Amino acid sequence: MQKIVLNTTYYMISQLSIVAGFREKKSYLVDAFFTRPFRVANVGQYKTDDDLYLMVMSSSPGLLDNDQYAISIKLEAGARLQLQSQAYQRLYRMQTGAIQNMKIMLEPGCAFSYVPHPVVPHQNSKFEGHTTIYLQEGCELLLSEIITCGRKHSGEAFLFTSFQNLTEVYYKQKLILKDNVLLQPRQVPPGTIGQWEGYTHQGTLVYLNTGEQPVQVYLEKVQQIVAAEKGVFFGLSQAAINGFVLRILGHGGEQLFNCFKRVQGAIWQNNLLPEAPVPAKSKAPLLVQQV
Repeated sequence: MQKIVLNTTYYMISQLSIVAGFREKKSYLVDAFFTRPFRVANVGQYKTDDDLYLMVMSSSPGLLDNDQYAISIKLEAGARLQLQSQAYQRLYRMQTGAIQNMKIMLEPGCAFSYVPHPVVPHQNSKFEGHTTIYLQEGCELLLSEIITCGRKHSGEAFLFTSFQNLTEVYYKQKLILKDNVLLQPRQVPPGTIGQWEGYTHQGTLVYLNTGEQPVQVYLEKVQQIVAAEKGVFFGLSQAAINGFVLRILGHGGEQLFNCFKRVQGAIWQNNLLPEAPVPAKSKAPLLVQQV
């Protein structure tokens, strides 16, 4: 590991690099490099398909003050990688803060899916994340994030200092989607209008497809999956390009995580397609359902 200086503060960089390849109609791990606390495990031994399934593991209980994670993921042409997390990501009490930078690069014809466990920001934690994704022709991207209010059963609901995660997606070097989540409970109470309004967990799932498969055929089925959940409020909207964004408010991290896993499983196995094609004129509007 190495040290860098950011704003006169020393940060310890933990690195993770994954390269996935495709050969003879099968995805495989080309290279994996990591420093403490990261580890990478192959969890696809019992899968019946030829995709690559990896789990990112950590020997650390969570992100500590002055931690910086640098993550790089590259998929060579044709590769399909489903990345998994090991457990909830905890953000511990901090004075300076922790940083995570993730860079994902997909060459033509790739598919990448990542539905990590929820993030639990402890009291006085500070986190800043930046995810940059580069897509080429014929790619599929599914990426999600779940943020909790903290350890609410320990009386730490919304007692973290700040949480920010910026996601930017580029297609052929052009910005096509930008999502900036910024939470500062001490400055903007989460219970106010336009914020979480009484809910304690927020989930966001992004799906983009730069191939020929129109995502309109997915929207109704995704809505059905989420509408089956009790006690949630959600919005499902079609992106400006071929894709959609799903945002959910709820009261349980495990519930939102399992819901996202069901959406991921259906899309990954390509079984969300309806029996009849959606008419060309029916561009999906914003769909909101409360149950």
